[in-house]
Amino acid sequence: MSQQISFESELKTLLKTGKVIFGTRRTIKSLKLGKIKAVIIASTLRTDLKADILYYSKISGVPIYEYPGSGWELGTLAGKPFMVSTIGVENEGDSKILQLAKPVS
Repeated sequence: MSQQISFESELKTLLKTGKVIFGTRRTIKSLKLGKIKAVIIASTLRTDLKADILYYSKISGVPIYEYPGSGWELGTLAGKPFMVSTIGVENEGDSKILQLAKPVS
């Protein structure tokens, strides 16, 4: 039996054991520098910022996971009292979050 990977539980594991950065500007900067392994974006991210992230992810070969909820929901899930539209994964720790992210084509 294959066990379904839950995004919520993997995000919690990632935040406990891995290293992440919050924020679109910081994520794009780290993407340009090649310091990120994956990107998590909220579905409500502005289209111009989403286009930038998709472009730099495609160049870098970094996979993206699009969270179906809003930035407020992603922030709550991440345990932050503010909206989080973008999370950059620098180190996945013990989580399997990279298996959920899909490469940009």
